[in-house]
Amino acid sequence: MLGTGARGAHAKGRTALVAAASACALGASTGAAAADGVVWQGRTPKDGTARVAGVGKELRIQLEAAGPAAGPPIRIWADRMPKGARLQRLADGPAKTIFRWRPTRRQLGEWQLVFNAASDSAFARSITIRVHVGRRATRSFRLSNVRGASQSAVLLDAVAARAEPSRRSRVVARLRALTPEHVPHVVYLLGGMIDRQGRYWLRVRLPILPNGSSGWIPREAVGSFTSLDTHLIIDRGRFRATLYRRGRVVFQSYVGVGLPQWPTPAGRFYIRERLTGFTDPIYGALAFGTNARSAVLTDWPGGGFVGIHGTNQPEILPGQVSHGCIRLRNPDIRRLSRLMPVGTPVTIA
Repeated sequence: MLGTGARGAHAKGRTALVAAASACALGASTGAAAADGVVWQGRTPKDGTARVAGVGKELRIQLEAAGPAAGPPIRIWADRMPKGARLQRLADGPAKTIFRWRPTRRQLGEWQLVFNAASDSAFARSITIRVHVGRRATRSFRLSNVRGASQSAVLLDAVAARAEPSRRSRVVARLRALTPEHVPHVVYLLGGMIDRQGRYWLRVRLPILPNGSSGWIPREAVGSFTSLDTHLIIDRGRFRATLYRRGRVVFQSYVGVGLPQWPTPAGRFYIRERLTGFTDPIYGALAFGTNARSAVLTDWPGGGFVGIHGTNQPEILPGQVSHGCIRLRNPDIRRLSRLMPVGTPVTIA
C-alpha cells in the first residue's frame, strides 16, 4: 500500500477443498516389493501428482501394491472417496485395484484423494492425488470468473513465478509467503494446467509492474482454495465504489482517487490483504492492500502499492485527493470490511 509499513491481520479464509487424510512425501515405487514391507508399483501414480476429469466422464486410476512373496494378502483403500466413486479390485497377488469415478455437475472443482495399501503387518506410504473436475477434462482450465466465482489461496512458502508452466521457464517474479506488511500473502488464481506427467501449475496475478502481469507457480506452493462471489468496482470518473455479491449490489460509497500527477491505475486487480492498527491517522480505521502498483511512485516507502483505506479528512471526499490510493470515509470502509473478504477481485475503471 502506498506509504505504509504497518502490520495487519489477514482475514480468515474459508476452504473450498474436499480434503482427505494425511499425505506423505515419497512417491510410488516401480521396483520389486521390499522383503519386509508393502510398496506401490506398476502403473500407480506418483504421490503429489494430479489428474483432470470431466462431468459425466469416468475417471480411472490404476493402483498396484505388493509385499513379501509369502506374506499375507494386501488391501488397497481410499480415504473419504467422493460420492459415486468406487474401488474395483482386480487381483490379489500383487494387489491390483482401479479407482473409478464419474463426477457430476455438483462435484465441479478440486478434489484430493488419498490412497493406502497394507497387509496385516505392514503399510505402504500413502499416495495423495489431486483431481480437477471441469465440465470437460481439459488440461488447461480457468479457476476464476467461472459462473461468477473466483478462487484464491494463501502462499505456504516463498516461490518463483514463471512465464510458462515449466521449471525451465524464465522467472518473472519471486513471491514471499508474507506481504511487505508482514501478513499472509494471498494469491488470486486465474487458472490452472495439469500436464501429462501429472504436474499441476497455477496462473496467478502478480504484484509487479507492469500492472496486469501474471505468472505460473506450482500447486503445492499454496494451501486450500477459497471460493468467493464478491467483486469490487472502482469508478474513477464518478468517484464511486460498488461491491457486488453474485451480481447484486451490496455496497456503494463515494471515494477519493489519485491526483492527476499520481493517478490511481486502471485494470484488474484483487484484494491481497487486510490491515489494521495504523499509527498514522491518514489511513483511517483500516485498509485493504491490493496487488496494484503505482508507476510514478517507484521510490515511495512500501513499494508504491495501491491501497483502499479510510481517512482522517472525510471532508475532502469525493474527488482526486491522493497519491494513488482509494480513500473512503471511515464508516464506509468499516462497512465494506464486513462485506468484502480478502481475495476479492477489484476492477478499477
